[in-house]
Amino acid sequence: MVIILFRILISIAIIILVYTIYQYYHNPQRRLKKAKKSHHFYYVDDMNNSKKNIQCVYKGCLFEGEKYLGTTNNAFEVVDIHMTVREPLELKGFSVDDFLFLENEIQKNYPHAKVTWKHPINQIFKEH
Repeated sequence: MVIILFRILISIAIIILVYTIYQYYHNPQRRLKKAKKSHHFYYVDDMNNSKKNIQCVYKGCLFEGEKYLGTTNNAFEVVDIHMTVREPLELKGFSVDDFLFLENEIQKNYPHAKVTWKHPINQIFKEH
């Protein structure tokens, strides 16, 4: 009887360990940090939750966007997104084309949204 109980406990421990490893490798925040280190593009968003911010990494720079709900012709949808950068010093080497690429990626998920860039990014659009 003790041996059977011990085998059940070992099986439960193995299942918990496998689940924990799975959760670790599929964690979006871990993937975001990995993309930042490797200078790849990665986009994290919960489209079903309008209160959760957008996060994306592009060329090693972390951007965050606040979503605002509004009305379109027939429904309530995200109509305004305010994008900002966490570390402005990481913007070195960015051009207008890079920000237009980010806007296009956001527009794929939110076609009715207007993307507004906050300081210091909005300064580059004023110059062009």
